[in-house]
Amino acid sequence: MSGVIVLNASYEQLHVVSIQHAIRMLVREVAVVEEAHDGAHIGPFPLPRVLRLVRYVVTKWRYATGRLQYTRAGVLKRDKYTCAYCGRRGATTMDHVVPRSRGGRGEWLNAVAAHASCNEKKGCRTPEEAGMPLLWQPWIPSRAEIAL
Repeated sequence: MSGVIVLNASYEQLHVVSIQHAIRMLVREVAVVEEAHDGAHIGPFPLPRVLRLVRYVVTKWRYATGRLQYTRAGVLKRDKYTCAYCGRRGATTMDHVVPRSRGGRGEWLNAVAAHASCNEKKGCRTPEEAGMPLLWQPWIPSRAEIAL
């Protein structure tokens, strides 16, 4: 048995949760069982396959088309945790291409993933001044790129 499908009050599928989470939803009375496994029970509840929320949940976030908010975690994910200076995986820090102390902005187009050692080596210089050219140019990712 895998997860339990959760439907909105309007019967549209929202996501899948664990059986433990589904039981907690039933106990809190925020959902009802729409479909259950035959004859199986957990306490007073039938073992659910599908739950439906009692109240409608607005899901505007699913259809948002605006720009993604710039974050350190987002930059690392966009760059697949690969250092933009040496190309090795395992980058854990974010570097501003044009340092903020030199007027660089905190935005997608001025940030790349970097190893701490590469970031420290570059310091408060531009990549050209440090002799550390970027292996790719930063870009504004789509929601799909960050969700992967």
